[in-house]
Amino acid sequence: MNAKVNISNRAGASFPVRRMNFNFDGVPEYWMNGSAGLTHFMTALSALFPDGEKLFIDSVRAVRHHPAIKDNEALQKEISAFIGQEAMHTQEHVGFNASAQKYGHDVTTLEHRTGIVIQTGRKLFAKLVKPFGMTQEMVDLTATTALEHFTATIASELLRNPHIQELMTDETMSYMWFWHAVEENEHKAVAYDVYEEIFGRGVKAYALRNTALVIAMVLIFLAQSSFVLRLLKQDGKLNLKELGMIYKYAYSPSKGIIAGMTREMLVYFKPGFHPNDLDTVQLLETWKAKLGL
Repeated sequence: MNAKVNISNRAGASFPVRRMNFNFDGVPEYWMNGSAGLTHFMTALSALFPDGEKLFIDSVRAVRHHPAIKDNEALQKEISAFIGQEAMHTQEHVGFNASAQKYGHDVTTLEHRTGIVIQTGRKLFAKLVKPFGMTQEMVDLTATTALEHFTATIASELLRNPHIQELMTDETMSYMWFWHAVEENEHKAVAYDVYEEIFGRGVKAYALRNTALVIAMVLIFLAQSSFVLRLLKQDGKLNLKELGMIYKYAYSPSKGIIAGMTREMLVYFKPGFHPNDLDTVQLLETWKAKLGL
């Protein structure tokens, strides 16, 4: 797997923090089945993570001493482990993004643009909902709750979809994505639990989280798609062959990873929804055994 793993659960949470140290030096330029299109699709997704996961960490950390949860010892332990896992995800995706940059793919610019999209979006949305008594902290936590549903859903689809798994032909990169997918499902309920404990389960909280998911999905689709096209164009590989491979990998109704997410994504809009309603316990046990976690 080309990585060193140090597992720590000193926080006493229901899931551990695994300190990874991947070596991306041997990762080939087109590590995903030799395809520029598929590789750039995943690189564009990876470019979203450093600033995206910083938002997750900052938004939960900003409210962890809120009176509604400050004395909830169990939830505080989950928050600590959540922050630890997300910090590791940031570190490893920064490492991979830097390795892609060495091949001449301008991921640094994509990371910078991700930061601009996030900061612009969160501040604009906060201005729009301020008349309804919603603070920046509430907006940030709501966005995190919505985005955590997206990451957990795409992660579980990755762990279930053998077609996608077969295309991940580089051992280091496949292990990184599978490890990340496992952990996204391990902590998928933390931000949601924090949100509900602080802001409740009323109509306002329900409407805000649903609106946040719709806006977040539109922004992710536009940003990630534009990143893919930019990477392909810079690489001189913006052609029908590579676009066709991306369509089959991501959007094909029978095998696509994005298409496969649809049902679970829509469950978020159900009143009374909770992330643990989507049972991934056995899926995670199987994959943790496969990965030696």
